[in-house]
Amino acid sequence: MFWFLIILVLIFGLFKIPRYYPRQIDLVAKDDFWGLTYSPKFASELGLDWQKTYIDILDELEVKNLRIPIYWDQIEKTDGEYDFSKYDYIFDEGKKRNVNFIANIGWRLPRWPECHAPAWVDQSNLSTTKAKTITMLGKVVEHFKDREEIVVWQVENEPLLDWFGECPKGDKEFLQNEIDYVRSIDDSREIIISASGELSSWKQEVKMSDIFGTTMYRVVWNPIFKYIRYPLPAWYYRFKAWYYDLNPDKVIVSELQTEPWVPKGTLADLDFNDFDKSFSIDQFKANMQFAINVDFKQTYLWGVEWWYLQKQSGHPEYWDLAKSVFKNAK
Repeated sequence: MFWFLIILVLIFGLFKIPRYYPRQIDLVAKDDFWGLTYSPKFASELGLDWQKTYIDILDELEVKNLRIPIYWDQIEKTDGEYDFSKYDYIFDEGKKRNVNFIANIGWRLPRWPECHAPAWVDQSNLSTTKAKTITMLGKVVEHFKDREEIVVWQVENEPLLDWFGECPKGDKEFLQNEIDYVRSIDDSREIIISASGELSSWKQEVKMSDIFGTTMYRVVWNPIFKYIRYPLPAWYYRFKAWYYDLNPDKVIVSELQTEPWVPKGTLADLDFNDFDKSFSIDQFKANMQFAINVDFKQTYLWGVEWWYLQKQSGHPEYWDLAKSVFKNAK
């Protein structure tokens, strides 16, 4: 019992006490390293004007690499009737500014509830939902495949991660069917498949992808330990890539934590004093430096909608820090 208690205390200390910042923070990254994910759907959920937010991302931050989730429930609100106008606008405006896009397509895409089927889909009938997903994928790829600003497809998002989101259990066979179908329509682009950096082995996703995307989180929350800091060094991610014989230039950080972790509710509900527990400005800098130290091909920041909300609420420091990083990346 004594040694058990000692081990428990050590584990608690490992996750709770150290700050796990890199020793040196200069935020100097290689060329074309930074990008970000923008969700117009999530921007609207936070009460933002998604179009104004997007134009400010393009013109104030001057981002040149964007990952855009194309949400099923926004393009096919009625069975068989597709409206791509919102995303045509997004790609048109990005093209004017020489932005390169990852188009993230499928049923499971970034942001809660993770699976974004339209209301008319009977998700209790899994086989029918999967068939509808395939049909939707075909329509999306056919519509957007001639856009040169889309440089790569990401099929689904963390599709084999079962513990998070309101989604059915991951299905490797179905995922492979989706990949094969996208390739059958457009074989000119590579395909990204993503997995959790901390909670997945990567084994299956690596085999199925041309480019592998890992998420990267530093401070999270659970009901037992509350806020914890992952004690994983930068070399851990490089080791995983080496173990699976991955070329680092074929690996990206598809989602770097650059927003607070929300224990309950949404980011819009989080008090300013609470989000500092998981995401202070120092933590923002540390997370970015950590990704630089990992040194995969590119890193896509996660949380621009929240930075913009804070900017509108009188706390522009997150937005301004991101602006300085993108400016220095030129």
